[in-house]
Amino acid sequence: IREAFTPQQGYTLMSADYSQIELVVLAHMSDDKMLKEAFINKEDIHTRTASLIFEIHPDLVMPEQRRIAKTINFGVIEGMSAFRLSNELGISRSDAATFIENYFTRFSQVKGFMNSLLEGAKETQSVQTILKRRRPVPQITSSNKMEQSGAERIVINTAIQGSAADIMKLAMIKVDSLMKKQQLKSKLALQVHDELIFEVAIDEVEVMKELIIEGMESAYELSVPLRVSLETGACWGEMH
Repeated sequence: IREAFTPQQGYTLMSADYSQIELVVLAHMSDDKMLKEAFINKEDIHTRTASLIFEIHPDLVMPEQRRIAKTINFGVIEGMSAFRLSNELGISRSDAATFIENYFTRFSQVKGFMNSLLEGAKETQSVQTILKRRRPVPQITSSNKMEQSGAERIVINTAIQGSAADIMKLAMIKVDSLMKKQQLKSKLALQVHDELIFEVAIDEVEVMKELIIEGMESAYELSVPLRVSLETGACWGEMH
């Protein structure tokens, strides 16, 4: 389906993708030293997580261990339970619980941040993103445990992914402003999750690369650097 999306003649498509923006936002909001170090040092975050969880050197991390770490990294953002993790990885619930426990032991400030987030949500029955967009979550004080658990996942998810969405909107505004300033022919065509797709005039490819990186990486100042990866292609399907 993506191969059906092609640019007009004389243009190419360019994809600008934020590298693991939700985890970068989590590192910033939690102020977790280990998580921040990994991003600042440009380490592969999933390999780093695997090395900490399995207590081995990063060079010794096997693909399966990295896969487990990756699932946990993104699962934490969604408030994933040991039950769900065990189903996703095809492992026992006790092993899944151990992996999650090891994660929060190594990234202790992440656990503290999440606990603080949930406590605040219970007081105000709401949660805010990094730009103070507020989402009501009245179910957080429900006597129904299922409703309460669902609300807790919404709180964590909104704070992190909602903040990532805030940053993406700021990036779109900034890049658009820079393009207008230089009176470019290229256009912003599409936004998909952490990615922007541009229709770029062939003679503007180099200037657009610089402009996009400048706009997106400086969209919002975090304690961890925002990083963007670029790709070009004759159709959307050629890019990652």
